[in-house]
Amino acid sequence: MSENEENIESPEAEGEGNIDQEVIRAIPISMTVEVGSTSLKLRDLLRLSQGSVLELDRSVGELMDVKINNTVIAKGEVVTVGDKLGISVVEIVAPLERVKPV
Repeated sequence: MSENEENIESPEAEGEGNIDQEVIRAIPISMTVEVGSTSLKLRDLLRLSQGSVLELDRSVGELMDVKINNTVIAKGEVVTVGDKLGISVVEIVAPLERVKPV
């Protein structure tokens, strides 16, 4: 067996089925936490001013959506971490639920 053949059969060899974990870890993602949403007409948007209040579609105490690249992957609640806000993950969305259209 030649040296090249050994490298091809070696578990460390990079083949079609092997994925470099460092490449995967370097992929940028965008994480957002959605507090709620609402729909309004353009005329109502134009009437907004400092101090205006918009009613959202969530109830007080309802879990927030944790989204990765605009896909809900978890539910959580807002917490404080020192003088910053954070999210405490309460529930992970099942993988099959993540691919369902909204």
